[in-house]
Amino acid sequence: MTAYDIFNGDADGLCALQQLRLAEPCEAVLVTGTKREIDLLGRVLPQPDDAITVLDVSLSRNRAALDRALDAGARVRWFDHHHAGELPANARFEAHIDESPQTCTSLIVDRLLDGAHRAWAVAGAFGDNLGAEATRLAQTLALDARVLRALRELGQNLNYNAYGEHVDDLLIAPDALHRLMRRYADPLAFAAHEPCIEALGQRRRADLALALSLEPEYHSARVALYRLPDASWARRIGGTFAHELATRHPDRAHAVIGPNADGTWWASLRAPLTDPRGAGAIARRFHTGGGREGAAGIERLADGELGALQAALSDRYCDRGH
Repeated sequence: MTAYDIFNGDADGLCALQQLRLAEPCEAVLVTGTKREIDLLGRVLPQPDDAITVLDVSLSRNRAALDRALDAGARVRWFDHHHAGELPANARFEAHIDESPQTCTSLIVDRLLDGAHRAWAVAGAFGDNLGAEATRLAQTLALDARVLRALRELGQNLNYNAYGEHVDDLLIAPDALHRLMRRYADPLAFAAHEPCIEALGQRRRADLALALSLEPEYHSARVALYRLPDASWARRIGGTFAHELATRHPDRAHAVIGPNADGTWWASLRAPLTDPRGAGAIARRFHTGGGREGAAGIERLADGELGALQAALSDRYCDRGH
């Protein structure tokens, strides 16, 4: 029997897995990648009685691989908040899935564990741009403002590290980052003692300053679209920039796009924070799109699809701009 931990390499996936393994220690084979690498379950060849845990990864994007794993006799637990589709009816499958726009995988695991490692859940929620939910959860721990700022910073830094076209674009690979995290029950001790976290923060702030200096390609009261250049800093900051725009303009939907090496475009979508629904449905109109209600992404868009993306955002959020 082999145990597998399959997880999204962003803050939410990392912090969800951290809570689970602090509560349920297990030496598992790690399967992860950049934020954009979603089709992860297909990387393993399950055998009877293998124990597979999947966190913060869309079930619908991995449904064929899930069916193969269950047919092989593996046991699968799935923790997620993205669009799932129809769940398999199988005694070896255990689902902890909540598609509400006010939750994330770290919060789902926190609920299961009755808050046993809640500070990690707070960091994960901050990283997933659920600031209000993270703050409310932190109140149950009576954290002071300094600690809350530190957890916000940690979550944002972990999330920033997940963005890139390939793992080589990242400062530290997500599996290596998880192994560092496993040494610490306290997220503040982790942030204080691992130099890579401060390095991530410095680079995140520098990249974000470059992105914020750009003018939108299109904007109105309800929708804005930004096009990033073909540069390493732009590939790193795409998702963080989209989160920042959503926070600064909570009544507006945002699309941040950038070029892939193959001539297509990637896109990060954010629904307005005041109406946090619809981003995932818009992304799924495109072949490589997916995500959740409030935030979604598209891996590859052709030039001819960019207009359709802007039109879909405008239609969904009642944009009257030109």
